[in-house]
Amino acid sequence: MEEKSNTRSKFKRVCVFCGSNSGNRKVFSDAALELGNELVKRKINLVYGGGSVGLMGLISQTVYDGDCHVLGVIPRALMPLEISGQTVGEVRIVSDMHERKAEMAQEADAFIALPGGYGTMEELLEMITWSQLGIHKKPVGLLNVDGYYNFLLALFDNGVKEGFIKPGARHIVVSAPTAKELLVKMEQYTPAHEHVASHESWQMEQQGEYPKSQNPQ
Repeated sequence: MEEKSNTRSKFKRVCVFCGSNSGNRKVFSDAALELGNELVKRKINLVYGGGSVGLMGLISQTVYDGDCHVLGVIPRALMPLEISGQTVGEVRIVSDMHERKAEMAQEADAFIALPGGYGTMEELLEMITWSQLGIHKKPVGLLNVDGYYNFLLALFDNGVKEGFIKPGARHIVVSAPTAKELLVKMEQYTPAHEHVASHESWQMEQQGEYPKSQNPQ
């Protein structure tokens, strides 16, 4: 069955947002390793924020050891902080955080957020927003390890209840407690929301930090 999933994967490269810390409990490190192993099983390459510490380091090393390509995108100013020791795979140095996100978004066919802090959540929310706006049509997944993101998902639900998030847009976020379940759900994802602007109009216009050459998935 796993061999079948390997050949049928629609994703060539997945962008993973995650913490440069490992968290206080082993369950988070285990989840990063599990996701890395699931990507390897499906022969999916990785693009991530370029760090070699915390959950970033765990998933990048796992994917690299599984003979899949790893692309790390990191601003020059963060290199002394986020890269310690030997880096793995290809490292692309960019000038700032905006360029980092644009590069990662352009390179990936889908996005997954592991547990993380402000930076991880900011990256996740920007990809959700870009989907809502029609800038991309790629799946956005949330690996809700041991309920870590329960309150964030509840906030999204409350946004629907209070009239700030349209019900169709709520389904932009695909969530699951395990990596295997999440990837299966993301493979089956079809956008159910109306885009604020057409995907084609975003491609025709130069949109600041987001490359107009972005390839829809």
